[in-house]
Amino acid sequence: MRAIDVIVRKRDGEALSRAEIGFMVDGVTHGSIPDYQIAAWLMAVVLRGMTAEETAWLTDAMVHSGVRVDLRDIPGVKVDKHSTGGVGDKTSLILAPLAAACGVPVPMMSGRGLGHTGGTLDKLEAIPGFRVTLSLDEMKAALRRTGVAMLGQTAQIAPADKTLYAMRDVTGTVESIPLISASIMSKKIAEGIDALVLDVKTGSGAFMKTREASRRLAESLVGIGNASGVRTEAIITAMDAPLGRAVGNALEVAECIAVLRGGGPADLIAVSIELTARMLVLGRVATDRADGERQVRAAIASGAGLERLRRIIENQGGDPRVVDDSGRLPTAPFRQIVPAPRAGYVGRVDAGLVGRASVLLGAGRDRITDPVDPAVGVVLLAKPGDAVGGGDGLLELHYRDSARRDAALALLADAVTLHDVAPVPAPLIVDEVS
Repeated sequence: MRAIDVIVRKRDGEALSRAEIGFMVDGVTHGSIPDYQIAAWLMAVVLRGMTAEETAWLTDAMVHSGVRVDLRDIPGVKVDKHSTGGVGDKTSLILAPLAAACGVPVPMMSGRGLGHTGGTLDKLEAIPGFRVTLSLDEMKAALRRTGVAMLGQTAQIAPADKTLYAMRDVTGTVESIPLISASIMSKKIAEGIDALVLDVKTGSGAFMKTREASRRLAESLVGIGNASGVRTEAIITAMDAPLGRAVGNALEVAECIAVLRGGGPADLIAVSIELTARMLVLGRVATDRADGERQVRAAIASGAGLERLRRIIENQGGDPRVVDDSGRLPTAPFRQIVPAPRAGYVGRVDAGLVGRASVLLGAGRDRITDPVDPAVGVVLLAKPGDAVGGGDGLLELHYRDSARRDAALALLADAVTLHDVAPVPAPLIVDEVS
């Protein structure tokens, strides 16, 4: 079998066989297929799609490119959460300690930023000393000590996905339901969890721009999970505006700490509580979502969630003092305000443009090898629905390099839309699949 023949068949719109898909995944895993042919195959999949059967075979091949972890010796129902990627989407750093504080073990294998969206690993590494490269033994030890393990892919878990994930980020091949489904679910199935809650984003800042596409993705993910023995459900949340106010790694960590202290933006609080409550129900420590929400709010009010975050950070080598002093997080040397050109109401803050501007500042990657600056990013000084006066701040750039700042400012020129009357609030949670 030759890679070129598989590429041509998919380019021409043909369905691939299980053997052909396995051949490509094996070539990715062992490096026997060159990057340029992998990239060509990915683009063919983006343009031609895959059937549900092909997507299931791709997921299975990626799971079996490594090991499937056995967590049966860890007490409790193991539940994870995954987001399909959004701008300012930092809920993992909030819900993992909250769920653990309520009695649900959370093995969380996450990824780095893709395109204009941030990655949980990049946010965690903004905490000085925090280690995300845990071995499987260290993962289990962390679960026993703190109830949470937050890590990147190990060499043993879905190694094919680690290569494909990085390549998709820099080859314009992210926005594909089969590729997204296989990437997410291969890691989640392989990490040994019992249940999974998905946050599928929809809107300008998401990879799926419409509700219809987002629902198709949610149905694909839920179907693969349940067929593989992982109880899976999904909510679909709006991503036309960034979630919360902070976009950028250290900035988002500070905002998560604020939520666990009982503050923070209302939209970020709402999504975090909804996701955590669902995790508690799947983890069988809550009778229903109302009970789950009550427990989550109690964990915030009592400080149990914040204390659990402190333990997680310390256990994984990070500086736990950041929980009490956000000044210990990386800080950009310069700031610049983007003012409102006139009085009005904020109607829209384009999440896609804000996310791309944050990448231009250095918070994300254009190439696989690009370093990430944990300190830079964008802060929303006004959210949709807020009233502003002429000259009031709309956005605040945290930057290190003036050339990067100027490029980001050019992109942000059209990011905020002002209206003469207050807009009708749009729902944050727009659909669910269970």
